[in-house]
Amino acid sequence: MKRTVFKILKVVGIIGILGFIGLVIAFYQFSKPKSTARIVSDFEKLGLVPEVRELPFRGFKVREILMKSTGNSAEVPTLVFVHGTPGSALDFKKYMTDSVLLSKANMIAYDRVGFGVSNAGETQNSIAFDVSLLKEVTKSLDSKNTILVGYSYGGPIALASQEEYKDIVLLAPAVCATVEPMPAILNIYKWKATRWMVPKIWESAAIEKMSHKKELLKYDSVWLDQKSPITVIQGTTDRIVPYGNTLYLEKKFPQNQLSVVTLKDVGHGLVWSRFAEIKKELLLRIEK
Repeated sequence: MKRTVFKILKVVGIIGILGFIGLVIAFYQFSKPKSTARIVSDFEKLGLVPEVRELPFRGFKVREILMKSTGNSAEVPTLVFVHGTPGSALDFKKYMTDSVLLSKANMIAYDRVGFGVSNAGETQNSIAFDVSLLKEVTKSLDSKNTILVGYSYGGPIALASQEEYKDIVLLAPAVCATVEPMPAILNIYKWKATRWMVPKIWESAAIEKMSHKKELLKYDSVWLDQKSPITVIQGTTDRIVPYGNTLYLEKKFPQNQLSVVTLKDVGHGLVWSRFAEIKKELLLRIEK
């Protein structure tokens, strides 16, 4: 009887270990940035041809995805998307392939350093670095005909830019140090015994998360240097970036500069779950 129980436990243990290893492998594969060929193929299936190029920046290669407007691309505004942590340019694929948005705007999205194919895990862990990269991405654009769209950790990068834009749209922006949560899952990266399980993209995310409060404090008195119109869109049940970030911005900026769109009972995934509402707000700002 004891021998039978031992055999059963041994089999269950082996299955459990193999299952765990399988999950880790699947997680690694899921977290890997898509190849440029795969991105082009996915867009072509929708009847679209993106321009994908590598931008050299401080020794890194930054992948950009550009979609020219089907309207007058020389005159229409340009939407520039800045992703969060973790994330990639493809977080905004639905926007960049939307026929209505494409008829009214050019669009650019890029992989921040630390989250791209060639630099996964190499985050520079600095808002100032990312602001400089954003400046490089937008240097050929007319800032007054450019709309920045910063999601999550991309929010403070957009807000810290010193250019004057047509509008800055912040989607669930992580801009307030005092309400920044530190989830227990970060311990998987902190502990050397479990760090091996963390894919490179998530290493970058963990490093940025652990130092984000300190980075944000550097900008607490700098935000007001931003003179562009600002739109904040956030859900009330966001547990990753608390709604206190929006309340913080409401106290920072005058009402004639800041517009707030509150989505009741919506969490942090609003970029995907509330596409229609966000698209509507983007169109309003494109057309104004």
